[in-house]
Amino acid sequence: MSATSLLTASAAPRTAAASVLDPEESGTVMSRNIPADEFRAAMASLAAPVTVVTCYDDTGTPRGLTASAVSSLSLDPPLILVCLDRGSRTHDVLTGATAFTVHLLGPENEVLARKFAGPTDQRFENVPLATGPTSHHAPQLADSALRLTCARHDVIEAGDHTILVGRVAASDCLGRPAGGLVWHHRGFAHARPVEAR
Repeated sequence: MSATSLLTASAAPRTAAASVLDPEESGTVMSRNIPADEFRAAMASLAAPVTVVTCYDDTGTPRGLTASAVSSLSLDPPLILVCLDRGSRTHDVLTGATAFTVHLLGPENEVLARKFAGPTDQRFENVPLATGPTSHHAPQLADSALRLTCARHDVIEAGDHTILVGRVAASDCLGRPAGGLVWHHRGFAHARPVEAR
């Protein structure tokens, strides 16, 4: 998966802003961008976690998407960020929601990841939801290794994406074996702990 919100090769960033210092000319900022296809190829080599991010819209309907540009941001306060493609049909709902849940997926969740990258109106079909103290803030997918329920902390525009920052208010771990679902070289890969030697 690219550094965008959806599991499609076409969803990769179209441009990459360069603002680094030229080592040859101290104090000079580089002004050109790497070509989009070159940037896309480079980012395909960066393994990224596969997650599903969910919220309720204004009518109380569950909404969500598959996201791979997700990262911890701060320990104090506990913040996490999700990068959302502004062209996504779920973008405005997620950035406008007061709360959302990030679901970390395991190797057994490939079907779930594909479902939430598919047609918007079919994403919650036959997907069991969990009930619990935080489920009224944002939808909770029953079949995920870890759920982080967040309050919206900040929304930052960045190129053709929006950075949604959430303050983590609750963590629900289902006690699954270690391992994660990642997107690497435009396909799913399974992360496993390295065996102790």
